[in-house]
Amino acid sequence: MYITQISPRDSRAMKQVEALLARTGLTLDGHLDYTCGVFDEDENLVATGSAFGVTLRCFAVDPDHQGEGLLNQVITHLVEMQTRRGNLHLFVYTKPASAKFFRDLGFYPIAEVPGLLTFLENRRTGFSDYLKSLSASGGAGEAGETAAIVMNANPFTLGHRWLIETAARESRTVHLFVLSEDYGPIPASVRLRLVRDGVADLPNVVVHETGPYLISRATFPGYFLKSEEKILRTQAQLDTALFVQIAKTLGITVRCVGHEPHSLVTALYNDVLSEALPAHGIRCRIIRRLHTADDRVISASTVRQAIHDGCLDSVADMLPETTLSFFRSPEATPIIAAIRAESDVVHY
Repeated sequence: MYITQISPRDSRAMKQVEALLARTGLTLDGHLDYTCGVFDEDENLVATGSAFGVTLRCFAVDPDHQGEGLLNQVITHLVEMQTRRGNLHLFVYTKPASAKFFRDLGFYPIAEVPGLLTFLENRRTGFSDYLKSLSASGGAGEAGETAAIVMNANPFTLGHRWLIETAARESRTVHLFVLSEDYGPIPASVRLRLVRDGVADLPNVVVHETGPYLISRATFPGYFLKSEEKILRTQAQLDTALFVQIAKTLGITVRCVGHEPHSLVTALYNDVLSEALPAHGIRCRIIRRLHTADDRVISASTVRQAIHDGCLDSVADMLPETTLSFFRSPEATPIIAAIRAESDVVHY
């Protein structure tokens, strides 16, 4: 037997990957940037695994070859590949029943959705170190209501600003978490900067990077779940499990989310948070969306679409001056070109 990378253009091998995953009750994840496989002497695939960014996913071993150490080979191969890429901090999302295999290979559990998902990393103190860094950033342990907001801000709009201002008026401190995931044409570093610039005048708002511990719905792995609703609910439950630990560290008592009347996906996500957080002493507050003067809902998707279509001025009333100035500057030229090259800019 031998292990090798599988090109997505190798239709025969990819069909074997899909068939092997199906035999073990899994589906091929929609977000992969590397796939490998173990083949026998007859070129039959007997084990496979994949990666996307710093995550490992889509593992399967032929039932007739289980117990032969093939999963170990696949994980070792993927870790070596990630090391060559310069990715040393790695993560795995897997079924709880499979978590033991990864623990034996040096991965440590961070959080779990009972019966559905275990989230692991290859650093023993990775998440606890992140929590310590949050404490050191300020705002922890102060008297009065402490709020939290998690956002992608893709890009930062007056709608985001409204959500933050509303929370800031009613809370002693607002911990604002900006997703660190670099996915899509607007780099994470730019999104973070536009948020920082856009709230610089709000003294009780503390901006944090999420690091790798909160991810967007775009890249949450769902290959071991059976339906889109199950994927969304499971990510929301994992988000809750992680957020509860963050909240304990910072003394957070309320999480503020934006009302989304047009998105069933966001509505479902908000419902899960509303159901789960109170059990941990955290209130979930849904804040109504801000509209423009002519009653258009302010939306980052609408802004991206306008940039894509070359009509930024049509959404100028949806953007704070800091964001608008950036997209009118030469620095934004390559980002605008990347947005215009996208076939769908309203997908997450």
